Order: sequence, then C-alpha cells, then structure tokens
Amino acid sequence: MAAAPAFDGLAVGDIVAEHSFALTRDSLVRYAGASGDFNAIHYRDDVAREVGLPGVLAHGMLTMGFAVQPVVDWVGDPGRVADYQVRFTRPVVVDPQLGAVVSVIAKVGQLDADTRVARIDLTVKVGDETVLGKAQARVSLD
Repeated sequence: MAAAPAFDGLAVGDIVAEHSFALTRDSLVRYAGASGDFNAIHYRDDVAREVGLPGVLAHGMLTMGFAVQPVVDWVGDPGRVADYQVRFTRPVVVDPQLGAVVSVIAKVGQLDADTRVARIDLTVKVGDETVLGKAQARVSLD
C-alpha cells in the first residue's frame, strides 16, 4: 500500500487527481454480470426509449465507482475514504458505436486541520455535461 499524501502539503483548490474512463456497451454487460443489475435499460435501446430515455444508460453505481477511483488511487488506501456522496444529475448515455467517456477531476475543496480530513470535490462529466453533482469524498490523512 502506498503512503497517503501529506495533509500539510495540501491547499484548497489543488487538483489531486484526474482520469478518464471509456465505457462501451460491452462494459455495461460485464458490469451487469458482476453487479447482478440486468435492467434492460442498460443494454437495450428499444427498452430504454420505451421508458422515455434517450438510449442505453450506464449503471449509476458504475459511474459513481469510476468517479471515486482517482481519489482511491491518489490516497493509496480505500480505507482512508471516510465518506463518499454524489447526486445523480444526468444519465450517462452509452452510444452503441462511440460509447462514452466519463472524465473526473478531483480537487481539494476543504481541509480540516483538527481531524486531518480533506474534502475532495469531484467534477464528473461526459463531454461538456456534468453527470454527478455534489460529488464529494472525505479522506482521512496523516
């Protein structure tokens, strides 16, 4: 396990991680198998459209998992993530040919010197559209 970043070396506004994740329809099928979520809106355009969606959507928990992964990689230990919350603001539509790319920027939003906890604010987008709002992870550091 890697050493955690030093709390004293952080400042509000610092970008601590950035990453992009490519999604394909195959990714959704694999995730459905792993999670047990076989809702047809995640793999059939006709079903997605029948319920008023623009097309096949990525699983919300898959998107949420992608968003926190750069923070986990940066902090070096998933156990240091004390809290993680998001608001689902826009679905991730996965085009049958082009797929989708989820981009994540993790930035220090707040530092609590007493508890040595950093709030990491996540900007999560597909193209120019934000897909997760109020995405924040609280990370315990030494």
